[in-house]
Amino acid sequence: MDTIHPQMTSAAAEAVRITAAVDPGRFAAVTPCPAYDTRALTNHLVAYTGVGMELRARREPHPDDLATRDFTAAPDWAAAYALDLDRALAAWAEPAAWEGEVPMGDAAMPAGAVARMLFLELTLHAWDLAKATGQEYRADEGTAQLMLDTVEEFAAMYRQYEGFAEPVPARSGASVLETAVARSGRDPYWRA
Repeated sequence: MDTIHPQMTSAAAEAVRITAAVDPGRFAAVTPCPAYDTRALTNHLVAYTGVGMELRARREPHPDDLATRDFTAAPDWAAAYALDLDRALAAWAEPAAWEGEVPMGDAAMPAGAVARMLFLELTLHAWDLAKATGQEYRADEGTAQLMLDTVEEFAAMYRQYEGFAEPVPARSGASVLETAVARSGRDPYWRA
């Protein structure tokens, strides 16, 4: 089994904490992701790191409406997301989830690489949501280091598909988390 499951678990707990504190009155607010307002960002996070993360582990296709579903329309969306993350983590806790390749549209990728990409979705978009809603994103040292390592591993590919902007400078003495965020093309000091 891959060694990132503990960091996935830590990142999931932080995403649950952040989503539970989102004020629905802020859904129209801007985010560090120019293409998303807070509602769209929240729906993207919930779709791909809750339901989607479990389906990738199980090698099951995404439902056709996954990218367009408004999860936030349900009054208990944050609690439902927490349960989705529990199921996703349980699916990735199975040794078989880390074996072989995972179908990704018309191609397939090694399971460990897919898990690291999902980890980036989880951490970076939870960071985006925290910033958009006036919260602080917290990551332990191991999670922050894995974020940085994974950003560096996948940055060229993400930029090719416009998932990352060009890196932005981090301040002198920046934390590992701030450096990871900056190298993903986000301003680590962004404020709503």
